[in-house]
Amino acid sequence: IADRGVREPSPDLLDTIYLCQQRQDWYIDFATSRGLPGSPVVRSVTDSELPRPEDAANDVRQVIGFDVEERRTARTWEDALRSMRSKIETAGVLVMISGIVGSNTHRPLDVEEFRGFTLTDPLAPLIFVNGKSSKSAQMFTLAHELGHVYLGQSGVSDADTRTFPAHRIEQWCNQLAAELLVPMSHLHKLIEPRESIPEAIRRLARAFKVSTVVILRRLHEAGRLNRDEFWREHAIEVERLAALQRDEPGGDYYRTQPARVGRRFAQAIIIDALEGRTLFRDAFKLLGVRTTATFNELALRLGIDA
Repeated sequence: IADRGVREPSPDLLDTIYLCQQRQDWYIDFATSRGLPGSPVVRSVTDSELPRPEDAANDVRQVIGFDVEERRTARTWEDALRSMRSKIETAGVLVMISGIVGSNTHRPLDVEEFRGFTLTDPLAPLIFVNGKSSKSAQMFTLAHELGHVYLGQSGVSDADTRTFPAHRIEQWCNQLAAELLVPMSHLHKLIEPRESIPEAIRRLARAFKVSTVVILRRLHEAGRLNRDEFWREHAIEVERLAALQRDEPGGDYYRTQPARVGRRFAQAIIIDALEGRTLFRDAFKLLGVRTTATFNELALRLGIDA
């Protein structure tokens, strides 16, 4: 957190990692048995071979096919996040976004402890994003974790715009995320010199579908704000966002659960169970469902005829 290692991770974080490791192990066996290819996002770059973040961001953007124009035309941040998540999963990465441990609504995850983590693997890389963050913050975390997938390096991340990490890999992943979501070449074209900072960050946040604090950071990196101006405006914006932050309602279980376990993973294990290759009790446990009726309805919602 804030560029410092967590010495004693909470039981909630550990249990979430263990559950994701179980899901990943299952999916690796599934992909191997089906002869599925590895994810083209994974490059397994060593620390000494780190490419320029701009080059890596362009590489990742081409692989997942998620450009600025598509985000600009998205109706809401949630639509943009959903599209980004779908494209990353299509590129062979398991993506899970949840604000609770498993399916236990009484065990919320702490966004101050971690924002996300990555479990890398050539065949089944997995990204977990803490769903307690805002939708725009989740997008930055997802992009940051994509950097870890690209490098082939696992890790738990803070991915917070309030810090300028000294850790080389975290710094690089933040730079890639910023360039992936707000390319500097696009930003320069949209900057209006006479516009006030509050007006600029809101307009640009809507255009790029990212958090206003991400825009502030990019404006600082573009030379539009000096360091003192950045921190002053950043404090104001963080306080404003904190006042607006509310816990989101649980919503429709059959809409939230595929996001919690990952649509790619959910479809795979449901199909495997229906074909008799995976025991239903194992599928229920990894999916977080308790009854056959819930399993069948989830299958139908995912387009699988149970």
